[in-house]
Amino acid sequence: MALDEAILEATGQGRVPPTLRLYAWNPPCLSLGYAQPVTDVDRDALTRHGWDLVRRPTGGRAILHTDELTYSVSAPSTEPRVAGSVLESYQRLAQALLQALHLLAVPAEAEEKYALPEDANPKGPVCFEVPSNWEITVDGKKLIGSAQVRRQVGVLQHGSLPLGGDLGRITQALVFPDDIVRADAATRLLARASTVETALGRVVTWEEAAKALEAAFAQTLNLDWERGEVTEGELKRARELVAEKYGNPAWTGRI
Repeated sequence: MALDEAILEATGQGRVPPTLRLYAWNPPCLSLGYAQPVTDVDRDALTRHGWDLVRRPTGGRAILHTDELTYSVSAPSTEPRVAGSVLESYQRLAQALLQALHLLAVPAEAEEKYALPEDANPKGPVCFEVPSNWEITVDGKKLIGSAQVRRQVGVLQHGSLPLGGDLGRITQALVFPDDIVRADAATRLLARASTVETALGRVVTWEEAAKALEAAFAQTLNLDWERGEVTEGELKRARELVAEKYGNPAWTGRI
């Protein structure tokens, strides 16, 4: 999370070009949305599983980052591809994400208006239970969870594409009144969300998914990619942000 913010600052200040970053997590990590209460988290369960905890700079609800590809897009506010309202830029990036899934043969869709099921809980602790408008779904189930933050220097959007595994695992890291309610939440989540492996009936590697995203963003947004490494300046700033925010209990537990 610190590196995402450091890259946002660097792109916004013109020190590096607009950046698409593709990454994974080790060890698995539970991320909370910017305004999500930390009391949603079962810290003892996190310790038992060996999972980390971080608070994102973006909104939304909790995500367990494991068996996934995570993407982030950082660009200055003057970049036309992220210009306009949050919804307008979100929609443009959704088309690139959608094309990536189509390159993988996933029959995904991006609905302008998503009709919430009657038993959905929009205020629940789990991000993948409820898709938002223009989010990516397959067979009516949420497939990519994305969130965006806008700063004076620019725009950051990042999101999670689950490649496989048990999406219901996240309920083991969250607080519920009892095990029956926890089990119901896991069942409800599996009815509302999916993975690439479930959608295709085969395993898709991180490398295969990354190549599809790289190609799709180039095609859909008319980009000419230049591969690069994280700069020393970005790494230095990321370390500062870890100390100030993302590794600081005051930030993680601020709500």
